[in-house]
Amino acid sequence: MEKSGGLPDVAYTSDCRARVAFEVLANRWDSVVVFTLGESGPMRPLALVARIGGISAKVLNDALRRLEYNGLVERRVYAEAPPRVDYALTEAGAALLGPMREMGAWAARYADSVLDAQDRFPMQGRARQGR
Repeated sequence: MEKSGGLPDVAYTSDCRARVAFEVLANRWDSVVVFTLGESGPMRPLALVARIGGISAKVLNDALRRLEYNGLVERRVYAEAPPRVDYALTEAGAALLGPMREMGAWAARYADSVLDAQDRFPMQGRARQGR
């Protein structure tokens, strides 16, 4: 089937469903939180801050809210005094661990060549990329 103008009726790359996976982990800390919960199991926020290191409580809270919004993390509240809350991966969040490990393997293999290419790139390119 063709659309007007003779173009084939195909999905555009901008409509690709795979973009969802990249968009939900596009924030610097979201993938770190998913990976940490995947490796350590359900955790309270202060334990996550300690385990991750270098992340503030506010930034962690923002990441947890984004991940919960995207269905990757669930917030569990316990009826205790004082109230206790922890976070755990959902099925969708846990399913990301395999691809994340694959990306880690890719980075271990190719990070040096990516960084070398960035270093060789002309200076005006570095300004555009924030380097």
